[in-house]
Amino acid sequence: MPQDPTISRRDLLGVGAGAAAGLLAKRLGADVPPGPACAEATAAQTSGPFYPTHDRPDEDPDLTRVKGRAGRAAGELIVVQGRVLDEACQPIAGALVEIWQANTHGRYDHEKDAGNPRPLDPNFQSWAEMPTDAEGRFRFTTIKPGSYPVGTDGWIRPPHIHFRVSRRGYHELVTQMYFAGEALNDLDQIRKELTTHDQARVTVAFEPVPPPAEPGSRLGVFDITLRPVG
Repeated sequence: MPQDPTISRRDLLGVGAGAAAGLLAKRLGADVPPGPACAEATAAQTSGPFYPTHDRPDEDPDLTRVKGRAGRAAGELIVVQGRVLDEACQPIAGALVEIWQANTHGRYDHEKDAGNPRPLDPNFQSWAEMPTDAEGRFRFTTIKPGSYPVGTDGWIRPPHIHFRVSRRGYHELVTQMYFAGEALNDLDQIRKELTTHDQARVTVAFEPVPPPAEPGSRLGVFDITLRPVG
């Protein structure tokens, strides 16, 4: 997408290599070593330029609807669930999980994406936050984000969702989740910073959600491991 002229590729690449953990890595044929994935702390990826800078009146875990509006967000409905764990594979209760993403058209509801000619979706919430429960679990409903070009060099970002996870006593984590089977995944310059092992763990396969869920909706499982302070 056309970027604000002050937003460069360097801004997007800033944080460096890393990945997040997903339960479905083996299903993807990943080069994952023996042992539980949760025992290995999730590495960081860049937050990019579109992290929300203002509080919003609607921040709940259903991004497909906006309070006060009757419509539903355009796009493919998906559900993402997972757990936040420590390196001993124990759940972390009360961790704050923040997520943000582009809409189905590939546009962020953010002032730094104001030059993007793709449309905003007034019924898409675009950002949410939620605490983990006593078992470290989180769950949210959203739409599959669209892909978009970055700058003028022809690089196209694949669909992805940004995560920021924090809890006192642990290092804050910023990472991204990708969708299995996307042709753009292997061409993405941010995802290519990851090892093959980490690429697999940060890439999630989605499967149909059985009734009574909305027909056509799909579910993916994405676990995240935090590293303790000290």
